[in-house]
Amino acid sequence: MLRALAVDDEEPALGELLYLLRADPRVRTAEGAGDATAALRRIGRALESGPDGEDAVDVVFLDIHMPGLTGLDVARLLAGFARPPLVVFVTAHEGFALQAFDLKAVDYVLKPVRRERLAEAVRRVHELVHATAAPAAAPEQIPVELGGVTRFVPVDDIAYVEAHGDYARLHTDRGSHLVRIPLSALEERWADRGFVRIHRSHLVALARIDELRLDGGATSVRIGDTDLAVSRRHARQLRDLLMRRAGG
Repeated sequence: MLRALAVDDEEPALGELLYLLRADPRVRTAEGAGDATAALRRIGRALESGPDGEDAVDVVFLDIHMPGLTGLDVARLLAGFARPPLVVFVTAHEGFALQAFDLKAVDYVLKPVRRERLAEAVRRVHELVHATAAPAAAPEQIPVELGGVTRFVPVDDIAYVEAHGDYARLHTDRGSHLVRIPLSALEERWADRGFVRIHRSHLVALARIDELRLDGGATSVRIGDTDLAVSRRHARQLRDLLMRRAGG
């Protein structure tokens, strides 16, 4: 069961969040903190006690807008520790989802908090914490908007990305999602995750390429049922990468 810490400077919001967390059967304990300083003090005790200590905290549910240090500031500080608790942001503001993505938050829950939405966040945390004997790091995810709700898509689910000006469309086996981040930024961020540029308009996951085709000097790749052109400037690098991958 989870040991949770909820952080919000608005007492009614904190009380409601704690009520919902304590009602979830996957949550063993849920404590509250009214500001970032109190939260960091409590997390410091947790880190000193270790993952199995009596003061341990598995997950922090963080408001973003607070006086002094913000929730984003707290998450950045926690990222510097070897075994920090997992982080779920709980906020009334949609505009910080990309920062949450950069900080590897497990989820991003919008206020007013709905019981079902919070339960989904708790489920994700519970799976990560209990996947191994110790709390696990969250897999890298990217926030997308679906019907006014922010969801997180695992980067490993993305087959290729298509440029749309300052936006990018992420293509997965289950559909596509438009995010407000340029293709060049994703290329740099995901270079060590096996994504390669094949064209000014496309970034692909190397492991998802099913076929490399050469036809009259033109190069293309096939990913599932989709054919994508490879520009001349990227063709040689792509062939070399695929050959090295095939060779072990």
